[in-house]
Amino acid sequence: MNFNKDIFEVVRLIPKGRVTSYGAIAKYLGDARASRRIGWALNKSFASTPYVPAHRVVNRLGMLSGALHFPPERSMAEELREEGVQVKEGQVVEFEKCFWDPMTEL
Repeated sequence: MNFNKDIFEVVRLIPKGRVTSYGAIAKYLGDARASRRIGWALNKSFASTPYVPAHRVVNRLGMLSGALHFPPERSMAEELREEGVQVKEGQVVEFEKCFWDPMTEL
C-alpha cells in the first residue's frame, strides 16, 4: 500500500466547489490519527501528475492551514474562490455546506 498515492487518489475525487479535512481523509484511509501525515503528503503534491487539488483540503475548522505551503503563484484561497468556495480571513465561509466527507460520499 502506498499511503501517499492513496491520499492523492482521494483528494482527486473531491469535487470542485467542495472541501474536506485532513482528518476526514485520514479516517477514510483507516488511520484517523494520520491527519498530519496527510498534510505532509499534500505538501509534496504540487508537482504530481495527474494534478492533485490540494487546495480543497483544509483543517477541521475550515481554516486554510496549509496555505503557507502553496507556491506564491498558486494561492490556496484564490484557487478555492475560482471554484466558487467563499474564503474570508483564511477560513472557508459556510464550511459545513462545502464539506465533502469521503466516508459518506465514496
